[in-house]
Amino acid sequence: MDNSMVCLANATVCNGTSCLVPESNFNAILSTILSAVLTILLALVMFSMGCNVELKKFLGHIKRPWGICVGFLCQFGIMPLTGFILSVAFDIMPIQAVVVLIMGCCPGGTASNILAYWVDGDMDLSVSMTTCSTLLALGMMPLCLLIYTKMWVDSGMIVIPYDNIGISLVALVVPVSLGMYVNHKWPQKAKIILKIGSITGALLIVLIAVVGGVLYRSAWIIQPRLWIIGTIFPIAGYSLGFFLARIAGQSWHRCRTVALETGMQNTQLCSTIVQLSFTPEELNLIFTFPLIYSIFQIIAAALFLAVYVVYKKYYRKNNVESPEGRDNEPVPKSSF
Repeated sequence: MDNSMVCLANATVCNGTSCLVPESNFNAILSTILSAVLTILLALVMFSMGCNVELKKFLGHIKRPWGICVGFLCQFGIMPLTGFILSVAFDIMPIQAVVVLIMGCCPGGTASNILAYWVDGDMDLSVSMTTCSTLLALGMMPLCLLIYTKMWVDSGMIVIPYDNIGISLVALVVPVSLGMYVNHKWPQKAKIILKIGSITGALLIVLIAVVGGVLYRSAWIIQPRLWIIGTIFPIAGYSLGFFLARIAGQSWHRCRTVALETGMQNTQLCSTIVQLSFTPEELNLIFTFPLIYSIFQIIAAALFLAVYVVYKKYYRKNNVESPEGRDNEPVPKSSF
C-alpha cells in the first residue's frame, strides 16, 4: 500500500494508516500577535480619548457632579443589572454571561461623544462621563463581576480571571491620564492625536472582526439567544439611560447625552479584555458577542439619531409658524 496516499507530506511517522503530523502552532502565534496588537491599538485609542478632555471643564463637572452621578448610576447600575437579567432570562452559558456582564461594565467609548454632538447633547458632560466611567471601571468592573457572577462562581461553573482583567484595565487608565496631560500642556498637538485615534478606533473594530474570524471561525456559529441579547442590550441601555436622566430632572439635551453614554459601550475594550483573559476554547464560545453588540449599538444609535433629526426639523418648522415656542428647548452651545 502506498503510504503517500494516506499520510500527509509533513508526517514524521508514517506506517500504513498510522501517521504523526507535527502540531501546528499557527493559531497560537496569531492569537499572541492579535493580543499584542489589540493592546497597543486600544492604548492609542484611549490616549487619544484623553486628549479630548479639557481639565478645567472636567474638574468643573466634578465640582457639580449631579449629571455625572446620574451617568454613573446608569453605567454601573443599570447596564450590569440589565446584562445579568438578560443572561438569566435567556439561560445562556455562565462563560457567556460573564462576557455580557463585562460588556455592561465597560465605560462609554469615543463614539458616544461624536453622537452626542450630532444630537445637540451636552458635549462637556459627555466627555466628562466617558472619562469618569473609564477611570472608575478600574474598580467597578471587578466589583460588578464579583456581585453578579457569585452564583456561578460558588457552584464552580466558572473561574473569573480577575488578574488578567485588572491588568487590562490598568493599561487602559494610564493612556487616558497621559492624554489628559498632553491636552493640558499641548492642546494643538492633542487635536491631531484625537483625529489619529478616531481612525485607529475604526480600524481596531475591523481588525478584531477579520482576525477573530480567522482564529475563531466556530465562534460565529452561536446560539440565537446571544444575537437576541446583543440586539436588546444596547436598546435597553439607551432607553433606560434616557428615562432615568429625565426622572432625575435633567434637561432634554442632557437626557440625550446620558442615553448615548449608557448604551454606547467601549466594545474595543471588551474585545481586548476577552482576548487577553480567556483560553482559546472559551473564546470560541464568547468572542463574537462584543462584535454583535457593536453592530446593534450602532444601528440603534442611527435610529435614535434619525428620530431626533426628524423631530428637530418638525420643531423648527413649528417655531417658524409659532415664534412664542422658540425657547422650549434651546440647543446648547458646545466647544467640542
